[in-house]
Amino acid sequence: MQVILLEKVVNVGNLGEVVKVKDGYARNFLIPKKMARRATSNAVAEFEAKRAELEKAAAGKLAASQTQGEKLAGLTVQISQKSGVDGRLFGSVTNGDIADALTKQGFPVEKSQVRMPLGPLKTVGDHPVSVALHTDVVVEVTIAVLGEHA
Repeated sequence: MQVILLEKVVNVGNLGEVVKVKDGYARNFLIPKKMARRATSNAVAEFEAKRAELEKAAAGKLAASQTQGEKLAGLTVQISQKSGVDGRLFGSVTNGDIADALTKQGFPVEKSQVRMPLGPLKTVGDHPVSVALHTDVVVEVTIAVLGEHA
C-alpha cells in the first residue's frame, strides 16, 4: 500500500515521503496512530498544502524531546523489588515499572519508549537502559535495582 508519512518513522522514511509498506502495517499501525495517510491524489495535494505546518510541528516535537533528553540523560532511578539473599529478584523490573518510576520523578515517559535489549531486569544492581523520547533522541538512564529481603 502506498502511504504518505506524516512524521518520521524508523526504518520506513521521513516526513512527507510517499512509501510502499505492507497493507497490514499501514492499516493496523501507521494510519490509526496518525503517522501516515493513504497516498491518493487528493491526500497528496492536501499534504502539500499543509507541509509547512506539519514540518513546524515535527520540529517542535523534536526540540521538546531534546530538552527533556538533556534533563534525563545520566539520571539514576532507584526501584525496590523483593529479592533473595543471592541478589536475584523474585519478580523482575519491566519497562512498565521503569516508565512509572520516571513519570513519578517528573519525566512523563510511555513504557514503549523504554528500550531493554536484554529483557526485564532480574538481578539487584545498576543496569543501563535506553529511553527513546523521539526517533532521533535516545538517552541512557541508569536503573538502580534495590533488593528488599523477604
